[in-house]
Amino acid sequence: MINPKPCRIVIAEDHKMLREMLRSIFESDPELGIEVVGEAGDGREAVECVAQNHPDLVLMDLAMPKMNGHQAIVEIKKTFPVTKILVLTMYSSEDVIMKALKAGADGYVLKGDSFDELLLAMSDVLDGNSHLSPEVSQKVVQGYLQATRHADTKTPLETLTPREHEIIKLVAEGYKSKEIAKALSISLKTVETHRANTMKKLGLRNVAEMTVYAIEEGLVQKPALRAREGDQPVLLP
Repeated sequence: MINPKPCRIVIAEDHKMLREMLRSIFESDPELGIEVVGEAGDGREAVECVAQNHPDLVLMDLAMPKMNGHQAIVEIKKTFPVTKILVLTMYSSEDVIMKALKAGADGYVLKGDSFDELLLAMSDVLDGNSHLSPEVSQKVVQGYLQATRHADTKTPLETLTPREHEIIKLVAEGYKSKEIAKALSISLKTVETHRANTMKKLGLRNVAEMTVYAIEEGLVQKPALRAREGDQPVLLP
C-alpha cells in the first residue's frame, strides 16, 4: 500500500456513508498518517470547514447540494490557495473534468479507482504535483487531441489571405482586374495571381462561380450594380 505524506484532510462528500467509510479506513491505519479534521455534506460546508480547520488537503466530491464542488473549489482556492484539492467523484466526462481543473483542482480521481490510486493521488498533490487517474488522463488527452485536430482543420474560405478575401469580394461585385489593381495599388499581374490562387483554393473555375460562392458565404449580398462607368471599388474596412 502506498503511504502518502502525513496530512490533515477534510472530506467533502454528500453521502454520509461514504464519508464515514473513508474516515474509518484512514483512521484504522496509523501508518498512513492521515488525520481527518473535518467533514462536509455540501459545498458551502466544505468552504467553512476549510476556513475553520486549515487542512493540507480536501477530498472534494462535485455533485453536492447548496454549492457544488466546482464552486467550492473556486472559493477555497481564492482564500486558501495553498490548500490542495483532490476531486473524488463518479463523473468522468471531459467537460466535467476540465471544469474542475480550471476551477483549481490539483488532482482528479474516480470513485471506481482503487484505494491505492487514491493514496497515490493524495501523495502527488501533497508534493505539489498534479494527478489524474488513468481513465481521467485518457479523457483529457483525447479531448486535447480532438480540439487540436479541429483547430487545424480550416474551411477553404479560412485558407484565404486577407488580400485574397479582398480580391474575391471585388471580383464578385463586378470589378475588372485593372480596376482592382488601381484600387489596391498593386500590379495587374499581382491581381491575376491572387485571383488564380483564390479560385484554386476554393475549387472555382470562373467568375460566375466565384460570384455565387461569395454570395453564399456572405462576402457580398448580391452582385454590385455599378451606377456608371468609372465607379471605384469600395474596399473592405
